Amino acid sequence: MGILLTALVVVWAISGIALIVLVLMHSGKGTGLSEAFSGIQSSVGTGIIEKNLTRMTIIAASIFVLTLIGMMLAWPV
Repeated sequence: MGILLTALVVVWAISGIALIVLVLMHSGKGTGLSEAFSGIQSSVGTGIIEKNLTRMTIIAASIFVLTLIGMMLAWPV
């Protein structure tokens, strides 16, 4: 396995784990883990936290998909 493929696999695995953690931190119908980590704040503060959490989730998902496509193109058949 070449250096490029090794780097892609490492980035892919890290982004996959980050994606799982970030999705679990989102609040659902009840309370999410994001509220547990945010502490006691007003509803304005939690809205900002959710917005930033959504941005980080989109970034992690994009990296995951791009590295997956890169591995599909670079992997020797």
